Amino acid sequence: MSVVKSIQNAIPPIHPEGHKFIAIFAAATLILGWLFAPLFWIGLILTVWCALFFRDPVRVTAVTPNLVISPADGRISSVGQAVPPKELGLGDEPRLRICVFMNVFDVHVNRVPVTGKITRIAYKPGKFLNAELDKASEDNERNGIVIERQDGRTVGVVQIAGLIARRILSFTREGESLTVGDRFGLIRFGSRVDVYLPQGATALIAEGARAIAGETVLADIDGETKTPFVRVS
Repeated sequence: MSVVKSIQNAIPPIHPEGHKFIAIFAAATLILGWLFAPLFWIGLILTVWCALFFRDPVRVTAVTPNLVISPADGRISSVGQAVPPKELGLGDEPRLRICVFMNVFDVHVNRVPVTGKITRIAYKPGKFLNAELDKASEDNERNGIVIERQDGRTVGVVQIAGLIARRILSFTREGESLTVGDRFGLIRFGSRVDVYLPQGATALIAEGARAIAGETVLADIDGETKTPFVRVS
């Protein structure tokens, strides 16, 4: 394998959504460098960061019906019972909720946690509080999807804008069938994704653990696996 090809393989793909932003950062870098040379290096660092922000690496997803896979890269900020947002139409009973907080250095392409059909997409405008705060689930801008599995059980996934994020993108539509690990959206530039699971599901990850979208197991939807896959020492 050539050196050039090795370098190409080492660099993760960039999501198309990021191309225009990288171009803007690069153009600004050249202009700033022309005006004042030291600013070129600052702009170059920011351009590299922008490219890394929109990276979209290949992920290998375990296609196992009972396992719920993380929809986002980041830190597990909360695991517990919570009532889903009303716009999802999932009822008023608390469900197991697992929250994944993404900082500005994490991959921000989101993937579906279970295989099924998208039965609802609900966007709600709101504030831009720190996404780690619990009240961000109620107050912040968000976009939710409901996935109905083949067995009829539903899973809610909510993209929540953060302190810096100002744009939630959805790549799917109601009625579309997706396989676990498929890309369904992206958030710019730092945010959170909440997963609401049906009754009987068991969490297999602890607060504080790191998750990888499309790969890390969050829960057993059947509640049969009792030992967490990921613990925090």
